[in-house]
Amino acid sequence: QVQLMESGGGSVQAGGSLRLSCAASRSNYCMGWFRQAPGKEREGVAALDMYRRTNYADSVKGRFTISKDNDKNTLYLQMNSLKPEDTGMYFCASDGRGPCSTNQTYDYWGQGTQVIVSS
Repeated sequence: QVQLMESGGGSVQAGGSLRLSCAASRSNYCMGWFRQAPGKEREGVAALDMYRRTNYADSVKGRFTISKDNDKNTLYLQMNSLKPEDTGMYFCASDGRGPCSTNQTYDYWGQGTQVIVSS
């Protein structure tokens, strides 16, 4: 079992920045960030594997950065140049399998943290 706890969400104006954190009870091969806007399906945002290889959704490339502090077992998502369409509940996920992408099934999920971007 892996417990995940997200934090760092909030309300910002368009163009602003937020950094999300996800504290994990233990490390795993693959970790990712997902989001779900009201009335929409959940979508993958970014993923990072134990070798620090990353992949991103096209909609966030160049604006978001996924990273991890292995000593703290904490995953981060730095979000810059935020847009209203980035609004949603952001979830952290963890899985022991690869390849690591936002298109695979993840076994463990956090409860989410809300991000609201106003225009």
